[in-house]
Amino acid sequence: MIDIKLIRENPEIVKENIKKKFQNDKIALVDKIRKMDEKWRSFKSEVDGLRHKRNKISKDISEAKKSGDKKREINLLKEAKNIPEEIDKVELQSKSIEEEVEKLLMQIPNIIHSSVPIGKDASENIESKKIGRPTKMDNPMTHIEIGEGLKMMDFDSSAKTSGKGFYYLKGDIALLNQALIRFAIEKMLGKGFVYIETPLMLRHEVMSKVSDLNDMKNQIYKTENDDSYLIGTSEHSLIGRFIDVILNEKELPIKNTSYSMCFRKEIGSHGIEEKGLYRTHQFNKVEMIVICKPSDSMNFFEEMKDITIDIFKSLEVPVRVLEICSGDLGDLKHKQVDIEAWSPAKKEYYEVGSCSNLTEAQARRLKIRVARGSGDKYVPHTLNNTALATSRAIIAILENHQNKDGSVNIPIALRPYMFGKKKIEMSKS
Repeated sequence: MIDIKLIRENPEIVKENIKKKFQNDKIALVDKIRKMDEKWRSFKSEVDGLRHKRNKISKDISEAKKSGDKKREINLLKEAKNIPEEIDKVELQSKSIEEEVEKLLMQIPNIIHSSVPIGKDASENIESKKIGRPTKMDNPMTHIEIGEGLKMMDFDSSAKTSGKGFYYLKGDIALLNQALIRFAIEKMLGKGFVYIETPLMLRHEVMSKVSDLNDMKNQIYKTENDDSYLIGTSEHSLIGRFIDVILNEKELPIKNTSYSMCFRKEIGSHGIEEKGLYRTHQFNKVEMIVICKPSDSMNFFEEMKDITIDIFKSLEVPVRVLEICSGDLGDLKHKQVDIEAWSPAKKEYYEVGSCSNLTEAQARRLKIRVARGSGDKYVPHTLNNTALATSRAIIAILENHQNKDGSVNIPIALRPYMFGKKKIEMSKS
């Protein structure tokens, strides 16, 4: 949510930003917010006037009592009697407008960074960097063929027990999942992040403020007969923890990381695959968030992005960095890059991580503030990034480290977490 001061003072900047995101239907909202804001300020002024009047009358009543002017005292008491009711009436109208303005502000996209490519949709995202060179393979197998061939992935049983979008992992591939979690957590701790275990459910009040409105509709599961949602990423509960909190500036930056099970409906153009680990309803992820001073946020953005790149370099998986264009950028985001891994089977890159700077937008929704030593307060910037989602990392490892006999070489960095094993292969027992 952007600062309403920007709409008051520079509405054209907000409108131009909306145009860059190809959301022209929202331009009219800017003028609507301005008009409602003017009305809200007039109500506020009226309330302030009534309170001033009440204070003055109280003072006059005290003076009338002291002077023994009974008639004046009675008249002033009559005049004062109706003021609280008038204040309540105007405050009720003011509150109603304030809530409507906040709802409208939630629809206005965050101001994008000057480096964000201008484009209508995902087809206009721009590759900015490649790290590692894809290995040439003759007829590479898919992760599904490898996993089922090793008898360590079972999609048929999960379809019976749970439906599409779920899976069973067995043996060394299940252990690979755990190895990735431990490897990523250790990497995050080495980068100065504090590990936190979070709730897997959040109340509506929190979820509506930490996530995009489209995600609320298409991605997030709501529990039945309850006001709770299953998290789609631990970022939601990591940052939601600070709702309505005033931080001391000395606490910044706050760098938190968490592993969690994640749940997503995956409604929309992508949908759920018949089989495979790429797009599922349930998966494991190690996430990171930063809360920092506004002047530091772009430096942290680069730092967080590089952590994900470093993780996949350690896994010996070729990746690229994709700059997300304006039309494909979520409304809360100031800038985003995706990290994509190479799939030998599909002969294309696919998303394995996403790094975003949300500037003030998310913190303003959550009413997170920072107090300086002088006592004044400001809204901090928040950022989030995927260290790794294990299911997509497993795809990358199985496909990029496969052997012709169906076995898979375990990346050197993961071997300490795999009990020293160097290879995943069919059990001989």
